[in-house]
Amino acid sequence: MTGNQTSNTKVSKAIFTPQMVIRVCAELAGTFLVTFALYIVGTLGQVLYGASVLFVALATGLAYAAGSALFGRISGAHFNPAVTIAAVFTGKLGWLEGIFYLIAQVLGAIASAAIVVGFLPTSTTVTSSMWLTSAVNGFEKGSVSNSMLSQAGITFSVTMAIILEIIAGLIVVGAVVTTLNNHGGADKRHVLYSGIAYGIAAAITFPITGAGLNPARSTGIAIFAQNKGLSQEPLQQLWVFWICPILAAAIVALVLILTNMVKASVASSTIASAEDDEDADDVIADEIVYTSETPEYASDDNAVEDSTDDVAADVSANVADDVDSEQQANAEVSNEETKA
Repeated sequence: MTGNQTSNTKVSKAIFTPQMVIRVCAELAGTFLVTFALYIVGTLGQVLYGASVLFVALATGLAYAAGSALFGRISGAHFNPAVTIAAVFTGKLGWLEGIFYLIAQVLGAIASAAIVVGFLPTSTTVTSSMWLTSAVNGFEKGSVSNSMLSQAGITFSVTMAIILEIIAGLIVVGAVVTTLNNHGGADKRHVLYSGIAYGIAAAITFPITGAGLNPARSTGIAIFAQNKGLSQEPLQQLWVFWICPILAAAIVALVLILTNMVKASVASSTIASAEDDEDADDVIADEIVYTSETPEYASDDNAVEDSTDDVAADVSANVADDVDSEQQANAEVSNEETKA
């Protein structure tokens, strides 16, 4: 085996790990379940129960929250290409893994749309367009409210659709990405924050665009709703539901990057100032000069004088003892001579 073959093998082993495969599969399964629930609400729920904006918003929030609870700790529960793109830009997810996430998300949405559309019952009186009108995302003639607004001669323009989808995308991507940790997983807030964010965003955008919010969700149903007799072909307007979420993801990523840069700058300046203070304290301590008037210096002098006096006293005492002992010895010698 050559050196290039060895290096390529090592790279492939490092990239295509079992953990990555599990995470990608979790994104595929999670996106399938979430979009399946959304398509059911948009088709059967709208036709059979006359689903209101409140019902759609609640169902959307609960669907994403449930998916996050199931797969959040495995893959981070993105389920949305816009969230994945923002995670890649902010370094929370590798670019290669991000590509696989995008592919898995789109495939999951297409699979769920195929199942839902394939099992919708139709007849001469109940056509596919009746089921799919509220499930697809669109504006102007493709808007959910088109039938009501057309009677008054007005429509929701593409400009309004773009503005609302970008604002809703900021809410969704901002809430979801900020609850992802640096390893790509989701923290404890992820379920709650994603559910609330998607619910609010759906309430804002559903009457105008059918609550796109997710390019994968918009793509899956658009493919199978094409040429089904809708007033507007979904694939012709699909570009809005890709560009707006991706633009929102770029804005969120830029804000997070700038915020992290500011935090890092403040932290480094704080550390530098603390180090400067410590150096200044060391210099001041080294420059202190002890004089005779300094209490510490004076106490040292007194200690030296006291020790000198003690030594002199000891010497004098020793000399006196020697003299006394000599005189006593002389006296004893003289007494002995006298006796003799």
